[in-house]
Amino acid sequence: MLTHFVAALGVLGLLTIVPGPDMAVVTRRAVAGGPRDGLWTVAGIASGLLVWGVLTVAGLAAVLAASPVAYLVVKLLGATYLVFLGVQALRHNREAASAVTDTDARFPAGNPWRTGLIGNVLNPKIAVFYTGLLPTLAPAGMPAAWAMTLLVLLHAALTLGWLSSYVLLLSKAGPVLDRPRVRRALGRTTGVALIGFGLAVAVTAG
Repeated sequence: MLTHFVAALGVLGLLTIVPGPDMAVVTRRAVAGGPRDGLWTVAGIASGLLVWGVLTVAGLAAVLAASPVAYLVVKLLGATYLVFLGVQALRHNREAASAVTDTDARFPAGNPWRTGLIGNVLNPKIAVFYTGLLPTLAPAGMPAAWAMTLLVLLHAALTLGWLSSYVLLLSKAGPVLDRPRVRRALGRTTGVALIGFGLAVAVTAG
């Protein structure tokens, strides 16, 4: 059981550190709104993992995986939300560039925790992992519900640690990121990345 648990921990760690929509969303909020916004976004993402965990333990994720129509709807909703966040980031970036004297122009609209939560609940990568692979990682010798709960909590903890460290790293680069040219470049990059993730999801959904 220990070997199986270590292997599962390795898979969860890899899933956590591979860049994806969550990291792009965190980057956007942390760069535009500061480390506080970034950390609240991370908290929302971890909350989204717990939502998926509850669905998985309750068996609803298996129902979703067994229904191609329902799964397609989730993927398309996720793609739409990612594109929306990307367009919003580009628009905010343009508005901030044209109103550099307005201190409020720096901060993106919307609650950062809610942004992280919705983004993660609609994250296709998490949907695929929780509906397909996560149940196979449950250590043998433990009741299935307890094993799944443990894996979900570990994944949420790893995500909190990794993305929070990433936000703090961005905050250390504050003097550089405060330069208008650098901020605009990062804003454009994260906006385009989010739109790209969304379009890729939409294409694979078809």
